[in-house]
Amino acid sequence: MDNILPGNTMLHFSRGIIEEISSDRNNLLVTVSYSQCANCNRRDQRIRLVVGNNTAIFDESGRRIPARDLRTGMVINATFSAAMTRSIPPQATAYMIRIVSRPESENVTTGRIVSVDRQNRSFTTISDGDLSTVIRFHVPEDAVIRNILGRPMDFSNLVPGLRVRVRHAAFMTASIPPQTTAFEIQVIR
Repeated sequence: MDNILPGNTMLHFSRGIIEEISSDRNNLLVTVSYSQCANCNRRDQRIRLVVGNNTAIFDESGRRIPARDLRTGMVINATFSAAMTRSIPPQATAYMIRIVSRPESENVTTGRIVSVDRQNRSFTTISDGDLSTVIRFHVPEDAVIRNILGRPMDFSNLVPGLRVRVRHAAFMTASIPPQTTAFEIQVIR
């Protein structure tokens, strides 16, 4: 467990960005990167929040909303349990999430798939052979994937060499290569 202040059972971060949303049997798993966390005493700046039926979720106006309304790219404040796993990223139960802002826009990138990571449900593209255009796209379960004819296809059918048009979040991580979330993938060649 983390080094936390004695008697402190809850932690809070401000202005975290939702990077990924997945689910297990009963809960939503929301991976968030943050920079301001009260009493966290952590070097990690990412956490996976376990969002269950008891998690209170509020929109920007303070209205309660269902967990299914959370989206990648949203900026949130969250209160969560100080008891967390030692996994990377650590995992903790979310008590309260408040949306601060939503992604302002989406971008579209066209490129050729150079690699596919089936285990992490992601793929990497390059545009026009220019190394500065390499991007890794994370593909959530609800992303729309279409073949060259515009018909739905499975993630498992994405392979290196395909040329794709990807509608994705406007934010990207500062990693190399930059990473973002894909909303829609259209095979174009």
